[in-house]
Amino acid sequence: MQAIMVKQEELEAIDNVSTVMQFVLIGFSDLPSLQGFLFAVFFVVYITILIGNFLIILITSMVPALQKPMYFFLANFSSLEICYVSVTVPRILFNIEEQDRRISLMSCATQLCFFLVFGTTECLLLAVMSYDRYVAICNPLHYPLVMNPTKCTQLAAISWLGGIPVQIGQTCQIFSMHFCNSNKINHFFCDIPPILKLACGDTSVHELSVYVVVMVVAALPFILVLTSYSKIIATILSLPTAKGRAKAFSTCSSHLLVVLLFYGSATVTYLRPKFMHSPGTDKLLSLFYTIVTPMFNPLIYSLRNKEVIAALRKLILQK
Repeated sequence: MQAIMVKQEELEAIDNVSTVMQFVLIGFSDLPSLQGFLFAVFFVVYITILIGNFLIILITSMVPALQKPMYFFLANFSSLEICYVSVTVPRILFNIEEQDRRISLMSCATQLCFFLVFGTTECLLLAVMSYDRYVAICNPLHYPLVMNPTKCTQLAAISWLGGIPVQIGQTCQIFSMHFCNSNKINHFFCDIPPILKLACGDTSVHELSVYVVVMVVAALPFILVLTSYSKIIATILSLPTAKGRAKAFSTCSSHLLVVLLFYGSATVTYLRPKFMHSPGTDKLLSLFYTIVTPMFNPLIYSLRNKEVIAALRKLILQK
C-alpha cells in the first residue's frame, strides 16, 4: 500500500513538470505603440552593420598596403561581427513584423548555441589581436617572423573553432533541464539568464557551470589582453619621442576601445548573481554588446586608423 502511494506521488511530481516544446520571446511587446519604430531602427542598424563590416573585409582584401597580420585579423573580426548580429537581429525583425513571437525548443537551443560560439570566438579573437599588437610594438624586429601567414591562419582557426565543443556542451546541459515556471522568455533572443529563470527546481549547479565556462572562455582571454596591453603601454611610455609614442598608441587604441566596450557589458550580464538580474537591465546590456558595439566597431577601426582611411579613399578614387 505504501509503495503504491509513493508511486502515485512520483507520477504527480512528473505531471507537475510540464515539458515545454516551444517558447515565446517577449522581446519588446511591452511597447506596442513603438513596434513600427523599433522595426525601422533595428533594420537600419542591421544594414549599417552589414555594410560597414563588408566594407572593411573588401578594403583589407583588395588593397595591397593592408595585406598585414593586423588587417587579416580585422577582416576576421568583421566577418565575425556579421555572423554575431545575424544570430539575433533577423529574429527580432521577424518577431516585430509578423507579431509571432513563438520559437521552438530546438530553434531556441540552436540560436543560443551559435550566439555562445560566436561570443567565444570574439573573446579569443580579441586576445589574438592584442597579442598581434604586443608583438608589433614590443618586438618589432621579430614581428614578420613571429606573425607569419601560417601562424596567423592557425590563430584565426583556433579563435573560430576553439569555443565550439565547450558551448555545444553548455547548450546541451542547459536544455536538458525541465522548464515548468513558464514558457515566456522575457528577452529578445534566447540567452542564458532568462532561460535559467524558467527552469524547475534548483539551478545553482547550472549557474556554477555558466560561471566556470565564462571564466575559461572570457576571463582568461581578457587576462591575456590586459597582460599584452600592460606591456604595450610600458613600451610606449619608454619611447624617446612624443611622436613615436602617439604613433604606437594610435595602432592599438581602437582595439583597446572595442575590448572595453565588449567585455564591460558582457561581464556585467553573465557574472551578476541571479537575484540581481532584471528583464529591463538584461535587455539593455544585451542590446549594447550584441548590436550597439558591432555597429560602432567599423567606425572605431576606420575613423581612428589612417591606413584604412587612406585605403578607402584610394579605392573610391580608383572606382
